[in-house]
Amino acid sequence: MAVAWLDDVRSTDIDNVGGKGASLGELTAAGLPVPSGFVVTAGTYRDFIEDAGIDEELFAAVDVDHENTEALREAHERAHELIVETPVPDDVRDGILSAYRNLGDGERFVAVRSSATAEDLPDASFAGQQETFLNVQEDALVERVKECWASLFSQRAIYYRNRQGFPHEKVDIAVVVQEMVDAEKSGVLFTSHPSTGESQIIIEAAWGLGEAVVSGSVSPDNYVIDRETNGVETITVADKKMMMLKDEETGETIEQPVPDDKRSVRVLTDEEIDELVELGERVEDHYETPQDVEWAVHEGKIYMLQSRPITTIDDDGAAIADADVKADADGGSASVAEEKDSGDVLFRGLGSSPGIVSGKARIVTKLDHLDQVGDGDIIVTEMTMPDMVPAMKRAAGIVTDEGGMTSHAAIISRELGVPAVVGAGSATRQLEDGQSITIDGDKGTVREGTEPPQEEFEPIEEARPKTPVKPMTATEVKVNVSIPEAAERAAATGADGVGLLRTEHMVLSLGQTPTKYIAENGERAYVDELVDGIRTAAEEFYPRPVRVRTLDAPTDEFRQLEGGDDEPKEHNPMLGYRGIRRSLENPDLFKHELAAFRRIFDMGYDNVEVMFPLVNDAEEVARARDLMQEAGVDPRKRTWGVMVETPAAALGVESMAAEGIDFISFGTNDLTQYTLAVDRNNERVAGRFDELHPAVLKLIGDTIETCRELDVKTSICGQAASKPQMVQFLVEKGVSSVSANIDAVRDVQHEVKRVEQRLLLDSVR
Repeated sequence: MAVAWLDDVRSTDIDNVGGKGASLGELTAAGLPVPSGFVVTAGTYRDFIEDAGIDEELFAAVDVDHENTEALREAHERAHELIVETPVPDDVRDGILSAYRNLGDGERFVAVRSSATAEDLPDASFAGQQETFLNVQEDALVERVKECWASLFSQRAIYYRNRQGFPHEKVDIAVVVQEMVDAEKSGVLFTSHPSTGESQIIIEAAWGLGEAVVSGSVSPDNYVIDRETNGVETITVADKKMMMLKDEETGETIEQPVPDDKRSVRVLTDEEIDELVELGERVEDHYETPQDVEWAVHEGKIYMLQSRPITTIDDDGAAIADADVKADADGGSASVAEEKDSGDVLFRGLGSSPGIVSGKARIVTKLDHLDQVGDGDIIVTEMTMPDMVPAMKRAAGIVTDEGGMTSHAAIISRELGVPAVVGAGSATRQLEDGQSITIDGDKGTVREGTEPPQEEFEPIEEARPKTPVKPMTATEVKVNVSIPEAAERAAATGADGVGLLRTEHMVLSLGQTPTKYIAENGERAYVDELVDGIRTAAEEFYPRPVRVRTLDAPTDEFRQLEGGDDEPKEHNPMLGYRGIRRSLENPDLFKHELAAFRRIFDMGYDNVEVMFPLVNDAEEVARARDLMQEAGVDPRKRTWGVMVETPAAALGVESMAAEGIDFISFGTNDLTQYTLAVDRNNERVAGRFDELHPAVLKLIGDTIETCRELDVKTSICGQAASKPQMVQFLVEKGVSSVSANIDAVRDVQHEVKRVEQRLLLDSVR
């Protein structure tokens, strides 16, 4: 048959359905709520090219000098032409379309995803080389399948296989066709409170697609469930002004106002809450750590779209107070929390970052208003954006009209240690600029007037370990810093340095793409911005090392900026035009980043280390090194290295070491998704994402062993570094350093010390 249904697919079918198809089949078999679909098998592709008699011409066309750019382009074009212009046999076309018509009502929008074979190769990784198409219907389905087949011969894929010496005729490709979830309601679920760690399940829900909740562009309903009793503690029904929907004609995501009869109506029923709680507990049991789960409801069925660890839980674990509960409009039960100070409460929202502060409200409705925000003011805005971060650092607190626990305001305020209340409704319209207010980031309230603090709230002191004695460890414990403004708080943790400082956040905060910013402000101004950001962290930690990663922003983040219209549209930007591959294709722009490093070194900050992201092989390392040297940064005198985020990098670390790197750092999020063929941003397969999978651990362990032999230092800066099991594994393997999130540094220090002491005891017993 031309197709195999996901219900019938298992991991043993990988040769016929590819890695993605096999993973989806396993998820389905495990009983997880995965959208239904089928796979156009690899055998169907093979029969297509052989029966049409294009196989020999196809493989001959791509047998070219892969270092010859023109020859590579012509090979791709000829291969694409051969496949796309060759008719699909009637029986194959009928089989694909018949299967499509059996999905739902036969008119569904589907996702068409490539699923290449060859995952059994020990020395090759083919991640990110094939196509995916979204919102496809019957009229375009077969052509999209052919496009997926043709993507097996993209320039990148041809180049990679030729460099690996792997015959093109050995690789086949399957295509997954899967229903898209056209959500009527959606949201996020936390299996523990994301800022306090309380034993509560927090559910946020809104109408339509989940992008509105995740982006913070809508204030969602908020449901708090006690983990001990599974009883609903509080329900807060928000005024949901807008929703995101799929345009039925084009399949594109559009915004439209929420109908009046739904704006103040509770989104979730009691039964849906119970089902989500059960789903959240199943996911947490699977991962053995608190989870942040994205979900959606389509035609009454709940689908798990994505799950990731919660990394912002406060070490103190202070209890969050009950939020006020508005009357629920569809007759469900809800309790109303009593509050002593309810008389002077002006607004209630969600307490997204703990702490109580008073100050003057600064109403920010335009970016021009940010200059008016002074030290100690409280920013009151509809929603925050990356270019507001400098003002957020100056502010004593944040209040937003819109957004939930995963909004930009919530995440950044937690990292900065700035109290925040999100989803307050109409604060920007009803508060006056300069009005004195007090916000409670635990209870989620905005009160009138200034109150003397019961305890002086200091974000830096809050981050400082409560136990005065730092555990002494041979393995260094460093800290991840997302934004330079958080450097002072990160330094207060007592970490041994910064394992990862992200350049992309400095760029995104400009509000313009680098090209646009340079065009309007000049090259010097762009370099100045980078220098200021790097210097902030380097100075705070000096002489402790600060490892700075060059630009690694995916295209979807750049598209949101002014000047981003020219960015390519990619279904999964994490697998696309990012990291060192983008830098090497734009050397003129990359040189500005390297010029910033040169100035940093000239200023005397010799504790800065340069790290290149998403490298695959020694050639990329050599090209990046040569550009660094051309920019005036001597690789023999400065400490530099690479991220190991792909199996190709892990397997080729010996050849990369020969190019002169001083260190490697594992990015476990990417390494896991590329090793397991699990797109961590793909709701269909997120349940298979496991950094502790034996294959991932083997790649990490073998790489550490090789690097120790070559005198190359090793580190880890992914989220998995906060997991005790991963810490134990890394220390036992001899990793040089571990880099954790700000709130996890002291816990990781203690875990490292325990493992090192056990290893010492075992060696003498």
